[in-house]
Amino acid sequence: MREYLVSPWDFSVRVVKAARLGRLIMAGVAVLCPLTLLCGQQPASKPHTDSGSAQATQNTTSAKPTPGEYVLSPDSNVLPQPAPQEYMISPEDQLDVYVLDAPELSRPYRVSQTGLIDVPLLKEPILAAGLTTAQLSETIGEKLRAAGMIDNPHVTIQILQSRFHAVTVAGAVKTPQIYPVLGKTTLLDVLSQAGGLADDAGNTVIVARGDVANLVLGREKGSEAHAATEPNSPSAVKVDLKRLMEGDASLNLTLYPGDRVTVQRAGIVYVVGAVNTSGGFVLSSDREQMTVLKAIALAQNIKSTAIPRKSMIIRKNPNAPDGTQQIPLDLGKILKGKQPDQKLLANDILFVPDSTSKKALHRAGEAAAQAASLVVYRVPL
Repeated sequence: MREYLVSPWDFSVRVVKAARLGRLIMAGVAVLCPLTLLCGQQPASKPHTDSGSAQATQNTTSAKPTPGEYVLSPDSNVLPQPAPQEYMISPEDQLDVYVLDAPELSRPYRVSQTGLIDVPLLKEPILAAGLTTAQLSETIGEKLRAAGMIDNPHVTIQILQSRFHAVTVAGAVKTPQIYPVLGKTTLLDVLSQAGGLADDAGNTVIVARGDVANLVLGREKGSEAHAATEPNSPSAVKVDLKRLMEGDASLNLTLYPGDRVTVQRAGIVYVVGAVNTSGGFVLSSDREQMTVLKAIALAQNIKSTAIPRKSMIIRKNPNAPDGTQQIPLDLGKILKGKQPDQKLLANDILFVPDSTSKKALHRAGEAAAQAASLVVYRVPL
């Protein structure tokens, strides 16, 4: 006698289909029986509502949240839901997946640290991180259909728990802080939310990628957006801010929850003392070289009361006793071309003493204090 063997996989699929058929039959019986009873009855009179019930109803109505207010009911664990096509799933999110007519598949799922979820009866886990809830619903439906479990699956997903979806913006911006991100966001978007660039912003932005970005970009490796900004490492991207602000769309990176944006500060050279315009002058690029003559020109020359031969460069030096180094400078000879021009480093202070001062600012600390209160100017290109 021939034996017919059924694999565990085929058996599981048949069980699911049989259970769904049984539920449909029971649902039909449950609907038809009340309809049959109602056909033989007269319309019932409207029940009397006592004052206690009316008061309870009024209290319930008054407790409803106003439109736009996110309030959870006491028995609800579901977060206020963003648009399904906007929310991007992250590792360790907890999702409530509902599959119509498949209670054995409808339950909470937690996204693993690698971005995967395991759906019962599917042979392989599904990559969820980096997808929107709408995309994941479609992916689960396609997997169930391909496995022959459900012919026309309807899948809905809600967010039960989520780590804070945000992008951190730091460095030389006017309002550095953490900005929530629920949908697609670009580098220019978050820079705008941060109030724009600070006066001392340099020409480089560092985008440190988080877990979601690494998963998404790894999946899309070779695409135009990824190839345009090939990073030195998978978790950090350098962006030329000048080119970005000039309209290079390839540098307007898409940001993901967990990314960190840092606008690097440009080098500043301070000119204080007997000059016509004391101030801090921002270098227009990291490669720009500032010199003593250029700094004096930006400060609109020295005053007639200046003592150029007693000028000095005050430079930070952790090896010095007070953390600063004083470099004597004969500015008069440099201006006359009798000595070579000297290079200035970022954060240097060029001090020119004034003969009219009763106490000349010879001490580095006093010059540094004056420099801290100066207006910062961006050097024109």
